[in-house]
Amino acid sequence: MPPIVHLVRHAQGYHNLTTANHTLPDPELTQLGEQQCAQLQESFPYHSQIELVAASPLRRTIHTALLSFQPVFSGHKDLKLICIPEAQETSDVPCDTGSDPAVLQKEFVDRGLPVDISLVHEGWNSKQGKWAPQIGALRNRAREVRQWLKARPEKQIILVTHGGLLHYLTEDWEDSSLYQGTGWLNTEYRSYTFSDTIDTEDIEGKKLDDGDDATIIETPESRKRRGKSAEAPSREDQKVYYQQGLDGWEKQGLQPSSKERENAKVPEGQEVDGSRV
Repeated sequence: MPPIVHLVRHAQGYHNLTTANHTLPDPELTQLGEQQCAQLQESFPYHSQIELVAASPLRRTIHTALLSFQPVFSGHKDLKLICIPEAQETSDVPCDTGSDPAVLQKEFVDRGLPVDISLVHEGWNSKQGKWAPQIGALRNRAREVRQWLKARPEKQIILVTHGGLLHYLTEDWEDSSLYQGTGWLNTEYRSYTFSDTIDTEDIEGKKLDDGDDATIIETPESRKRRGKSAEAPSREDQKVYYQQGLDGWEKQGLQPSSKERENAKVPEGQEVDGSRV
């Protein structure tokens, strides 16, 4: 039976403070971001049920996972955080471009932290080919993440990733322009199950070569926790939200590639409870 997946947006990083900081390469968490992790650790109710923690291989997602879910690692001494390169953020600006494997090895693995970078190979941060900031490539690698999660034997999994990628990953585009390029707050978590229906087309209606979009659906409890109706929007509704979401990001000047951003003014994020998002 496919697992329940708890998806988490990373805590505040220095790139969230101002759009000028988007030029920072693979930035760390701010002090407020670390406090957000402590708050998530305190409020997250499923630590004892989690069997696997995964994250995008960027610094802010790795640190968010290690700090927020420390009780999971303490309860499973042999457990390591699995870094999933397909879960990296969507754009090719410096703040969304990860570090080389050798850097991650030195910063995390060689320091004895419970981090597994065996899936992170040279070129994962090239932002070319499979990793390109192009809509088709983004949909494909988000699907790869869902398929990887669906095939895992664990019953409950955490994945820490990014505000933009989360919309491709969940195929939930409702409120996707609520904040700067996302509808997710820093350290917000939502819970998902895999659909019983095998969708053989992607959200654009294109036939899939591998035949399974690995569709995930937010649980009623998760939706109600964030003030939504218990029933998730239908796939047909999400197709409409998807186009609205892409249009909204274009109006925000948040196209995935830096070349596309050159002629667009990217607005500052909003302040929400002291956190710029």
